[in-house]
Formats: sequence, C-alpha cells, structure tokens
Amino acid sequence: MSNTETRAEWHECLADPAHDPEQIQLVEPKEVTLGEDALTVRRTLPSLRRSFVGAWCFADHYGPETGICMDVPPHPHTGLQTVSWLFSGEIEHRDSGGVHAMVRPGEVNLMTSGYGIAHSEVSTPERDLLHGVQLWVALPEAEKDLIREFQHHVPDAVTEPGVTARVFIGSLAGATSPVHTQTPLLGAEVILDAGATWEVAVDPDHEHGVLVDTGHVDFDGVRLDRSVLGVRDAGLGHLRLSNPTDGPARVMLLGGEPFDEGIVMWWNFIGRDHDDIVRMRSEWNEAPDDRFGRVAGYRGSIPRLPAPPLPTDLKLKRRFRRGRQ
Repeated sequence: MSNTETRAEWHECLADPAHDPEQIQLVEPKEVTLGEDALTVRRTLPSLRRSFVGAWCFADHYGPETGICMDVPPHPHTGLQTVSWLFSGEIEHRDSGGVHAMVRPGEVNLMTSGYGIAHSEVSTPERDLLHGVQLWVALPEAEKDLIREFQHHVPDAVTEPGVTARVFIGSLAGATSPVHTQTPLLGAEVILDAGATWEVAVDPDHEHGVLVDTGHVDFDGVRLDRSVLGVRDAGLGHLRLSNPTDGPARVMLLGGEPFDEGIVMWWNFIGRDHDDIVRMRSEWNEAPDDRFGRVAGYRGSIPRLPAPPLPTDLKLKRRFRRGRQ
C-alpha cells in the first residue's frame, strides 16, 4: 500500500533537542484514509517530532479490516525502498520492473524504486481480512538513483521462552536476513506471550522503534498502546520488551543507524529539494513511461494514479531526523 492521498499535506517539522538514549520518545498515530471509502491507516512516520528511525521514514499500520478492498492503481516511487509485511490477508503486486508477486503473511517483499519505478497493489478476494504494515526506507543520496529491484524472503521463526520473532531485515537474536539494504537496518515481528519479558542484545549504534500491533507492551519500562511508536536513540546495546497483559502481544521492531541526511518527502516521491519534487511530479503526470516504466497486467478502472497538485504558495522543505534545520 502506498500514499494515495489526493491532497498531499506538507509539514514544517520543528527540531527536537538531543535525547537521552535511555528515554523513550512516544509518537502517536494519525488516521489517514487512502482514498474515498477506502482503507484507513494509522500513520506514525513521518511525524512533526520524528522523521526517521534509522532510515525508516514511513510507517502505516492498518487492519484488521474485513471486506475493505485495496485497489491501488499504478503509481510512482523515487529515492526509496518499500517494505510490505502482512499479518493476514493477501495483496497482488505488479511493477514496471516486470515483477508479479504476492504479499502474504510472514513473507517480506522489498521493492527498490531508485531512479523511478511504478507499481500496483490489489488485495485478493480469497483472503480479504487485511492486516499489516507498510514501511518505507529512505535511500542515501549517493544511492538514490539505483536501478529497480525486488527482493522476497520468508524468515524462519526464532523462538525463546515466551517469545517468537521473525527477522526480515538485519540481524537479531542469532537470526540474519539475506535481504540487503543500502544502510544498516533492523526489521522484525515479535510476539510476546502473556506476561512474558524479553531482554535482547541490539546494535548500540542503532536507534530503535517499537510499533505495537496488538495488546500493550512495555518498552524499557514505558507503556505503549496499539499503533503507538516508541523510539529510543542509539547508545545502548540491549532493549527490554514486556507484555503485562493476559493475552499475546505483537510488535514491529525497527532499527538502524541514525540517518542524518535531509530529504523532501511528498506524496510517493523522495527528493532532496523542492525542484526535485516538481520535476518528478511533472514526469509522472506528463510522460510516465520514460522514467517510471509501465505496469503490465493491472486491470483496474484507471490506468494510473495521477499525482495531486503541489502547494502553490510555498516551497517544500527538507526534513531531518527530528525536524527541519
């Protein structure tokens, strides 16, 4: 799932002071409806107070929803990687790199847009209970124009007393994913049994975010509710997750080296300044095949999703880890 908002908002992000690595920053979700009568998602990244966790720059949490169809026509991406992870349901993916694949629970699909890609996403009627997360990773400036690429991986479950984890990017608890990224990252689904506590070693050079899917979880002693993202800065080599409830709890654990570059993120594009976005939008709306390619096999009502209008009274500003500099 991608950003199908017809009015792409901009935010002037205010810089936060440096954080103690032992403190947890709470990022509350905002609800966003992806098109008229469509899926509603709970978005934590980007926010006014936090732009990135590592190079993770976008996080939508959605479902469980029954009977809500996802039908996103071909649309573009630049300068990023999309990471799709489902808890239930099934989504059909087609892209202009010639890839036709399914997104299924417990299987990660990572698509690199680089210089430009187009893709479509359609949920299948056979498994209509949609529930999952859509994540984006910002590419560093030196590698923002990579060629299109698609990676698929089915991680094995890592089990410890009271804990089941699936590591789909990076390394954790003795498991390492073969999925490669341009900056060091961590991505894992973690399920905690009722009353379980898990203390796990992590890279002290990474900052970490915990996004709660179901239940309530204490992240290093700070309570996180459903769809809330808790973020801890780099500096400590371990984290502690506890489930204080009498039922299982599931979280997404995201981490990575601090991403200190500035980006402009608007609609489905990532650029480095306002003029980048103007150029990308024009190319998509006026000559999409030249840069983004064509998606074969999509059978929806419109051939592609047009980019919305840009704001006319301002220039888009770069966002950094904790706001605009």
